[in-house]
Amino acid sequence: MELDDAYANAAHIPGAADYPPRWADQAKEVRADLSAKGRAHLDMAYGPTARQCLDLFLPEGTPKGLCVFVHGGYWLRFDKSYWSHLAQGPLGQGWAVAMPSYDLCPDVRIAEITRQIAKAIETAAQHVAGPIALAGHSAGGHLAARMCVAGVLDGSVAARLSSVVPISPVADLRPLLKTSMNKEFGLDPAAAEAESPVLMQPVDVPVIVWVGARERPAFLDQARWLAEAWECRHVVAPERHHFDVIDDLADPDSHMVAALTG
Repeated sequence: MELDDAYANAAHIPGAADYPPRWADQAKEVRADLSAKGRAHLDMAYGPTARQCLDLFLPEGTPKGLCVFVHGGYWLRFDKSYWSHLAQGPLGQGWAVAMPSYDLCPDVRIAEITRQIAKAIETAAQHVAGPIALAGHSAGGHLAARMCVAGVLDGSVAARLSSVVPISPVADLRPLLKTSMNKEFGLDPAAAEAESPVLMQPVDVPVIVWVGARERPAFLDQARWLAEAWECRHVVAPERHHFDVIDDLADPDSHMVAALTG
């Protein structure tokens, strides 16, 4: 369809097929290490279906707060098992990290995934005290941004939000109506508008929209649209594309982790 190529990331990233198995291997290694140290609580249920579960990783000592990372994959693919290595950055700064899976389209609609992520955050928040920082990548960036809208999170949890970093977010779902992926999303114009953060007002929480300078123009636009709509900070990371823009989450000393936990 008209915008299929505009939203096709892998087709424009050299060696794109190598990234998912590499992520999975790195994530498995980190899970094993943290489990051996008694700092990993895996497959904690937050809802009734098999995919409604999360992994909670703990730092050494008492957590300073809770960081939640929401994965991407166009609401169609992946799960929490690919991303555990990205917890290393916040963990190194003394924060606990929750990583949820969620049901995927076409089994559910995007609005239902939004509700599931809110429930996942509320569940994790029961186990870790203090501020809550949210990050999400791509479709996960959309979901992280949706948590900034009044009424999505329980009020007591929303009051704990300290920072939100949507990374390469899909902030306006209306262009997706012109992609073949919409056969699985099942969006109509009203549903696309109802799930588009650019059309909503955020609660009072610091938001930093992050995107790679080498991303597809459509994603550079999406990030800019959200930053402009919400009048928030906008970081364009040099030399980063859609698949490696998240790498800095694994580095405790990175600017991205500082923005999230600082």
